Amino acid sequence: MKKLGQELRKIRESKKILLRQVASYLEIDTAMISKIERGERRLNRQQVIKLAEYYNEKEDKLLTLWVCDKVLDVVENEPYAKKGMQKALKTLVV
Repeated sequence: MKKLGQELRKIRESKKILLRQVASYLEIDTAMISKIERGERRLNRQQVIKLAEYYNEKEDKLLTLWVCDKVLDVVENEPYAKKGMQKALKTLVV
């Protein structure tokens, strides 16, 4: 399970919100929300922002997890991932 999906499930369950309510808000299928929470599917950036508003959570917290998942999708099984990420972090200017 990916980081964003785990966090979204935790938030939703703590607020006692049903999957179908979230699906309706995002105008997507309930099964899709379930897959997102299990890390099998991805949200786009706008959907993450909408969920931050819906759950009354900090946008940067959820977007950070979203970016983390995107990076892991690319480098997760790469043997040089750690070295590559270290070099990227030195290069990254934020």
